[in-house]
Amino acid sequence: MNFSSFGYLIKEGFKNIWSNRMMSLASVGVLISCLILTGSAIMLSVNVSTIVESVGDSNVTTVYLEDDISELEAVYIGKSISKIDNVTQADFYPKDEAILDYKEILGEEVFANMTGDDNPLPHAYHVVMADLSLYDQTVQEILKVDGVDSVDSRKDVAEKLTSLNTLITTMSFWIILALAIISLFIISNTIRMTMFSHRFEISIMKSVGATNAFVRIPFVIEGIIIGLTSAVISVGALTVLYDAVIKAVENILPMTNYVAFTDVMWYIILAFVGAGVGVGALGSLLSIRKYLKKEGNEILGW
Repeated sequence: MNFSSFGYLIKEGFKNIWSNRMMSLASVGVLISCLILTGSAIMLSVNVSTIVESVGDSNVTTVYLEDDISELEAVYIGKSISKIDNVTQADFYPKDEAILDYKEILGEEVFANMTGDDNPLPHAYHVVMADLSLYDQTVQEILKVDGVDSVDSRKDVAEKLTSLNTLITTMSFWIILALAIISLFIISNTIRMTMFSHRFEISIMKSVGATNAFVRIPFVIEGIIIGLTSAVISVGALTVLYDAVIKAVENILPMTNYVAFTDVMWYIILAFVGAGVGVGALGSLLSIRKYLKKEGNEILGW
């Protein structure tokens, strides 16, 4: 196929859109809606993951050392705890500082004269974990360190945070899958309508020996143009919508750890363009299959 033939087929693709513009506009509108909803699900999932991660970082687990551990020994124990794979931070919490905090909370009278050697509290470490789904495994590794007495377990919080993140990710996946199927169905119907209106031309081309590729390309190009146009408009619409939603949420509940759209903009653009073009092309290919299996008058139903 030479360049002039390919240029002709591209022009035919644009003509198909114009000749069936109402259905094409309907397809673009539906695909835009699906892409925006898909993008919203993605942004929700990303933000929830970020929030869960930030909450996880603030979800400090306290590791208590044995009573007879000196401050120097505690420093070496802290180094051992920091070397554990899932531990991202281990801050030393000396017992002298702990007793002062308890005095502030409970009052001086409760811990009167309890400082230095009289301090009943042990040295401790405030530990932050990278992956809360590995909480139990990490705690077991910490307990194996010599000098560690016990761990203030936050297992219930870790499990809830991990479950929330999994739930949002799963819901987003199924929403995206459902919207992709809907988009594919709509574009397939649009291309099918276009082919029906051009069935005489297809019949003539097949009768004179046109290859399947020659017949197929204009309709595939039509689907790609619909998908690409929808993707471009969807990115712009999602940008405006997301910024508006974030501003509205900030007015009600100030947020500091939401994901800025610019941080993921290029990923969204690539995903939308890929999804739009892919769904458009696939919808065209699925719609034209039955026509390519027929010859001449069979296409017209004669």
